[in-house]
Amino acid sequence: MTSDLAINKEYKAWLTEIKLRIRTVQIKAAVSVNSELLRFYWGLGSDIVAKQTNAKWGDGFLPHLRRYLTKEFPEMKGFSKRNLELVRQWYLFYSRAIVPAQFAKQAVSQISDEAFGQ
Repeated sequence: MTSDLAINKEYKAWLTEIKLRIRTVQIKAAVSVNSELLRFYWGLGSDIVAKQTNAKWGDGFLPHLRRYLTKEFPEMKGFSKRNLELVRQWYLFYSRAIVPAQFAKQAVSQISDEAFGQ
């Protein structure tokens, strides 16, 4: 029976469809995670700018934030002082050019399920 399935065209087509659906879900999941991370970093940049403008906490703010975030989330990378400065810089640059809700969706996230026969 196993050998019958291996040569059955309908079975092979079904396996190909399953493989395509799995790949599609994997891509959509990755896009979703990346979108959420971008939203997080955008908000973090906004918070940093606001705190540095209004709170007057001084030069030790970013190093302290780095230590705190690294301690609380040791499994995450990207909380170095330099990266936090770059998040701030990214926010300042793009906040003048666009509204956060206008972030363009990645092309793959715009593909409908109908395009994959679902």
